[in-house]
Amino acid sequence: MPVHPVFTHPGGFDPSVYPEPFASQYRTHLQHLRLKGLQPKTIDAYARAIRRMGEYFDHQIDGLSPSQLTNYFSALIASHSWSAVKLDLYAFKFYTLHVMGKPWAMPHFIKPPKASRLPDIVTVEEAQALFCATRTLSYRVFYFTLYSMGLRLSEGLALKVADIDAVRHRVHIRDSKGNRDRFVPLPEVTLSVLRRFWQTHRNPELLFPNRLGGLRGASSARTPLDRGGVQKTLHQVALSCGLKKRSPPTACATAMQPT
Repeated sequence: MPVHPVFTHPGGFDPSVYPEPFASQYRTHLQHLRLKGLQPKTIDAYARAIRRMGEYFDHQIDGLSPSQLTNYFSALIASHSWSAVKLDLYAFKFYTLHVMGKPWAMPHFIKPPKASRLPDIVTVEEAQALFCATRTLSYRVFYFTLYSMGLRLSEGLALKVADIDAVRHRVHIRDSKGNRDRFVPLPEVTLSVLRRFWQTHRNPELLFPNRLGGLRGASSARTPLDRGGVQKTLHQVALSCGLKKRSPPTACATAMQPT
């Protein structure tokens, strides 16, 4: 019987659609994820991991043997990235500790290959080319904001009008990596660009409202720009500029105003 999403629960799935005792265990898992104050993305990933394990083991994941876990993660590595495998392992560790109430006895069960990479750096000239090649104003200003302040994609999307401190020339980044807030410097040129951009949509809350309703709808939008749309456009623009670096690239050191 297919599982239908119910969007009142983390991960989008109602625990009651699963057989017992897995349903109760999964519900407890969700409760502990909330109580630990984890980020919504982490809650969704840990919930998805336990659902995936439940489906693999016919919803019986208590008392799994080392050989069963070896088979599961071996199969997972064959079809998913190392980051997905690590997330599933961390999720199962969380489940073991907080739902089953058992100690975690497999600290070195999975050891991803070490990779030593230097970050991709976008030069000032490359950044300027990206800005010029981005035709949609909201995307162009968004990319410029990320690069000029060195923000993560999620941090830029979450920016609100109230986060901009024009007097002290700084921006309040909320719920960043590790559930931490921080302040980042706000260059004068970025402040000027953001002021002009806000005049085009005048949304009282969001700095980068979604574009589903066009400029007229942007003023009353309740959600920010679509993450997928931002990433897709950046990838396409980077390719059109001949840039083959990983996306999103590291911010350039010098802020340049988009033309």
